[in-house]
Amino acid sequence: MSFTEDPVINSPFAAPAFHFELDKDGQPTGLIQPGRRESLQVVPVPASRRGARQGELQLGEASEIKVNSLINSIRARVDLWRGGPQRWKGVGPETLRLLEHWTREDRSRKLFFCQVEALETLIYLTEVDPGRFRTDIEAANAEANPGLFRVASKMATGSGKTTVMAMIIAWHAANKARRRNSRQFTDAFLVVSPGITIRDRLQVLLPSDPKNVYEQLDLVPPDLLDAVRKARIVVTNYHAFMLRETEQLSKLNRQILGGRDGEKRFIETEGQMIARVAKSLMGRRDIVVLNDEAHHCYRHKVGGEESEKLDADGKAEADKNDEAARVWISGLEAFDRVLGVKTIYDVSATPFFLRGSGYPEGTLFQWVVSDFGLLDAIESGIVKVPRLPTLDDSIQGDLPKFRNVYEEIKKAGGQQLPRKGRGKQAASAMDPQNLPPLLQAAVEALYGNYDKTFQAWAAKPQLGRPPVFIVVCNNTATSKLIYDWMSGYDIVDPDSGEVLRGIAGRFPLFRNIDEAGNHASPMRTVLIDSEQLDAGDALSDEFLAAAAPEIEAFRQEMVRRGAGQADKLTPATILRQVMNTVGRPGELGAEIRCVVSVSMLTEGWDANTVTHIMGVRAFGTQLLCEQVVGRGLRRVSYEVDPQTGRFPVEYADVLGIPFTFAATGKDTAPKPPPTITRVTTKKDRPDLAIRFPRVEGYRVVFPRRPLRAAFGDDSRFELTPDMIPVITEVEPVVGEAITLDLRIDADKLRLKSVIFDVAGYTLRKYFRDEAGEIEVWRFPELARITEAWFDTQLDCRGETRPQFMKWRQFADQAADRIYRAVARSLEAAPEAREVRLPILDAYNPEGSTNHVDFTTSKTKLLKTVNSPITHVVADFDWELGFAEAMERMDGQVIAYAKNHNLHFEVPYENLGEMKRYRPDFIVRLDDGHGSADALNVVVEIKGQRDAADAAKADTMESLWVPAVNNARRFGRWAFVEIGQDRYETERAILAKAREPTLA
Repeated sequence: MSFTEDPVINSPFAAPAFHFELDKDGQPTGLIQPGRRESLQVVPVPASRRGARQGELQLGEASEIKVNSLINSIRARVDLWRGGPQRWKGVGPETLRLLEHWTREDRSRKLFFCQVEALETLIYLTEVDPGRFRTDIEAANAEANPGLFRVASKMATGSGKTTVMAMIIAWHAANKARRRNSRQFTDAFLVVSPGITIRDRLQVLLPSDPKNVYEQLDLVPPDLLDAVRKARIVVTNYHAFMLRETEQLSKLNRQILGGRDGEKRFIETEGQMIARVAKSLMGRRDIVVLNDEAHHCYRHKVGGEESEKLDADGKAEADKNDEAARVWISGLEAFDRVLGVKTIYDVSATPFFLRGSGYPEGTLFQWVVSDFGLLDAIESGIVKVPRLPTLDDSIQGDLPKFRNVYEEIKKAGGQQLPRKGRGKQAASAMDPQNLPPLLQAAVEALYGNYDKTFQAWAAKPQLGRPPVFIVVCNNTATSKLIYDWMSGYDIVDPDSGEVLRGIAGRFPLFRNIDEAGNHASPMRTVLIDSEQLDAGDALSDEFLAAAAPEIEAFRQEMVRRGAGQADKLTPATILRQVMNTVGRPGELGAEIRCVVSVSMLTEGWDANTVTHIMGVRAFGTQLLCEQVVGRGLRRVSYEVDPQTGRFPVEYADVLGIPFTFAATGKDTAPKPPPTITRVTTKKDRPDLAIRFPRVEGYRVVFPRRPLRAAFGDDSRFELTPDMIPVITEVEPVVGEAITLDLRIDADKLRLKSVIFDVAGYTLRKYFRDEAGEIEVWRFPELARITEAWFDTQLDCRGETRPQFMKWRQFADQAADRIYRAVARSLEAAPEAREVRLPILDAYNPEGSTNHVDFTTSKTKLLKTVNSPITHVVADFDWELGFAEAMERMDGQVIAYAKNHNLHFEVPYENLGEMKRYRPDFIVRLDDGHGSADALNVVVEIKGQRDAADAAKADTMESLWVPAVNNARRFGRWAFVEIGQDRYETERAILAKAREPTLA
């Protein structure tokens, strides 16, 4: 299979198992190689199918593959640490708890491997082996960040960088909460973004935000969530670091009144700026900074030279980048002087030095410690695959014309694109119908493909959102012309200002003005100056004049929706709200199909419905190409193909941007996005609410009477040669062979001594009094019970011996089974009813169905009547079948709920390790006691049952249910496991209702 046929070759949730081979020029050859590709500084840019590679743009010196040695060295260490026999050894208990939570197989929303790897790398460098690479990282920081310690995680656009920042905050906050005096961690965070759009989107990092990612994405276990809630987190954009005037005076008055200090007297001090930006962090020391899109932050290289001579536009861009970087890094240095900065974590898709930095553009930040780049993300299906033209039927030139439209227009002569500043242009240059023909042809060709995509999506009207076409222009004059041509415009009398007639847009699906001259409502196309919006600057008069009609239309729509008073809605507020809601059903920007942007679209713009991109500007480097194409790389659907375990490939079609990873790709019809369903609590049915305990563990105090055991099916243990080989033949290539036989030593060992060892281990682990002291007086009876277990429950297969139970792994499993058998024996002893009690979450002892609110794209849904939650979200058909049975049992079933986003978990032990699992359903049954004292039944539905399932069921029956019932504050509880015969669901539930239960 070639690269262009199916580029998705890995699961997004596991380490890459394969990679595409690259040739000496960094080109994918189409051959799939096993294992993961090492970290390389290369952007594979396939050559045009015509002629040589002339005209191809490079990223720095990307024509030569450069190995990122530091990243690869760190990655090798992290891989060993993650995959070794003692996984994640050397971390604190809170860190281990988070790592286990992030990688749980039963997560309803699995995290991408690249997200977990980014945190694993930071954790390894901080907790496990902080000294190994510290010198290298400090040396990398010395030149560009003197005095600061930065580490960077390189992650492709759309791979979940916001989630990674939340994971960093959770990791620090959880550890700091448990060890207040630790200088290794902090609970004070400054999150810095490159603009207002990202700043607004990053509000989800605040635990107080209703849509915070910690709960929405289940990033923090319930027992650690309180630590995150107590953290102090400030989210800002770097523009806030600019020192402001303390008094509004003219320049002359500032000079006169300033005295010796001159104008500085009326400018904020660093301390005042920090108090304004981050008041809640004042008084804290050693804060952590998280830089989003951190390639905008660096100290200019002293004496550095640019790698190329720049034209006027390039010089202006370089100066702008340099000023932004100066403000950003200076602000962080000020925070370090006033509060102290412990670590700066950079998260960026393109952590490269920009034009104007003094470094060759595209040079990788030397302090990058982990790398999951765009090609890795494509191979894992995490992003869309950009498709660009590689061949056309023209004769001249080495590239297809539509690959770099802007440069082809300049070379062709004739009608050109307007220069910056509309008032200075000739009348012909400002006629929307007089755009260069090559540009018109390119846009029409791309629109034809968009139309097919739109029709495919429209075939499913319940989706409620259209695909999005974006155009990136070089200046306001060009963007206004293209906007008018595509969407329509009014002919205005120059003298009176009266609208004479409306001109329909060229493309029906993008028309704001139709063929009759009527203005569409809602609007289909929007004109944006993303650079001004993101900086928070006042929009220029030129742009306001160009966008006045659309701004007024959106203003009236916002007023109609009750989003504010007309006179208080600024143009920037209105357009920012439109951009932030593109592709979101029911919101202001929901119906936008086309976005025409001045300059590059905002970084961090998270619309995932972009399917087509048109570039109409200069692209000097591959870095800029990657940033612009990145606006269209977020996937529409995150549903895994059950047959492959991978994401199906999605494409973004791109013209006018000389950048690509995949040449053409299979010409498949784009798939519509999945239906999004909102699942919430039924606020009008509080009588259906279900509450449940949040159990952290169990406290069992056995009565002072002789112990006995009630062995059951789950008490049995089968010892086989598959678990431990008994006889092993060891042979050289040439020479004498030997045999390793474990029976020889085992047969020399008295079985009684092994039984005593297992009994002693069980005693030390499980039998302690209320003061925590070992109940040594119980040893004789435990030895008797243990001997009975060896005689009746241990099955030695093949040549295995019971003496093999001396090994800790097997002894631990024996002790667990013996303990549960003893606990089960207390069921029939009325005097022992109070010996098992739950250990509840100290911060949040009770959960309920009262606060469910999430969205899902899953299709196995059942709209409910008897549940407090609007829908059952099922993973399997038999879960839907169970829910349907509960709906039919109106009368016996008072209420039921699928345990999805309820955070109802049961701690249990298996193979000596504490784990948690989430049962499938909770059902409230009327078993004759009435609704006020209903029986709460925890339901687990299983197909094939393994040892872990047995441990779960046994824990529920012998520990969780008795303990919760003994607590007498959560009502009466029972447990039922429904196995292969799922057609007997109603019978099984009713049978549980007829059983004698705690009165």
